Amino acid sequence: MNPNPRQLKLLAVVQAHGSVKVEFLADTLGVTLQTVRRDIQRMADEGLLTRFHGGVRVPSSTIENIAHPQRESLNVNGKKRIAKAIASAVPNDCSLILNIGTTTEAVARALLHHTGLRVITNNLNVAIILSANPQCEVIVVGGVVRGRDQGIIGEAAADFISQFKVDIAIIGISGIEDDGSLRDFDYREVKVSQTIISHAREVWLAADFSKFNRPAMVAVGHLSQIDRLFTDALPPDPFSALLEEAQVRCEFVTS
Repeated sequence: MNPNPRQLKLLAVVQAHGSVKVEFLADTLGVTLQTVRRDIQRMADEGLLTRFHGGVRVPSSTIENIAHPQRESLNVNGKKRIAKAIASAVPNDCSLILNIGTTTEAVARALLHHTGLRVITNNLNVAIILSANPQCEVIVVGGVVRGRDQGIIGEAAADFISQFKVDIAIIGISGIEDDGSLRDFDYREVKVSQTIISHAREVWLAADFSKFNRPAMVAVGHLSQIDRLFTDALPPDPFSALLEEAQVRCEFVTS
């Protein structure tokens, strides 16, 4: 699903309030109840929203992520815009770490024409994508392969990454909560992400609009550990203030 501007606004309203009535959404967006219900149905089918009688809320599960094939189809255009902006900012002849996630996979595709890159990754999908670039050396992290998304997780993966110090870590995340915490679902993946953050000179976070106010069980870190955030929609309140306080450079990518 590639949400249109109305649907993006609808999702932002729901994320800002947590849960809302259908009538409130229709009034806020200036459209009919039928239009809102159609949009809600589409986004609920994609796992972006959860319906209840008379209203809608953000998905409430904190223990399980959406399946990888489903995540691949969500907000494809937004992820492409984020990836293009990140690739434009990445210089040739530098070292990178890319972690698990469909957004980092989009970044890998956007890096296919870079030269002189050395990329460490715990994402087999990223490794396969970038192996098509003859000017890129790909180092695959050792560890346990998680079958549902080809991510490499666990203590062995964290230990492997701890040998390195790269120029830039480009990371995805499952959720950013309104206290500035970065969260994910699998503690084995989180350990690897924490190691990635601590072994990079700069940390760039790639997060589309759906990640704001999305709950997840395990704490990865905090916005204060991020140098640059690349996103595809204006972050809802209170994230603009949190980003300013944490001195994170926010790259709001619209095209």
